[in-house]
Amino acid sequence: MRKEYDLKKMKAVDNPYIDKLKQTITIRLDSDVIEYFKDLSKRTHVPYQTLVNDFLRNCKDQKLAPKTIWRSTAETGNKSRSKKAI
Repeated sequence: MRKEYDLKKMKAVDNPYIDKLKQTITIRLDSDVIEYFKDLSKRTHVPYQTLVNDFLRNCKDQKLAPKTIWRSTAETGNKSRSKKAI
């Protein structure tokens, strides 16, 4: 191995896998949902974020949609919106 390398001659190459990289986001989940996936992670030896991603990917692939009805604030009398699962 060389002590030094001349990187000036290197050409920039587009990464063909850039579209396949995962994106970091912030998401708010109920603590019991997180605990469920963390417990599942311990049993399966798969990182819990991978399990959540796999679950959501499965929902996407099957074109599943949540059954949640959002009520307007006029209906609930609250300042924030409330939800009701069917």
